[in-house]
Amino acid sequence: MRIEAYSQVNQLYQTTKPKKITRQGEQQSTDQYQISQSARDYQIAKNAISESPDVREEKVARLKEAIRSGSYNVSAQEVADAMVSKFFDEIG
Repeated sequence: MRIEAYSQVNQLYQTTKPKKITRQGEQQSTDQYQISQSARDYQIAKNAISESPDVREEKVARLKEAIRSGSYNVSAQEVADAMVSKFFDEIG
């Protein structure tokens, strides 16, 4: 194997040195991007959700106090209605 032949070919093509090709009188273009309106709306909604609290503290405190005082009562009919409506919402 002749190593000097490889280096001669390499020198001919100058593969180790990148060339910058520019044409005279031609401006280089720049890349641009556009974000769709639905993507902007999604980003706004995502930011609003991330800024809102995960737990509604005032509602939790009110329910805790009602349970602690014994005034929190839910009828069996309300529980059954909620279960049935949730079941049919998942099916339909």
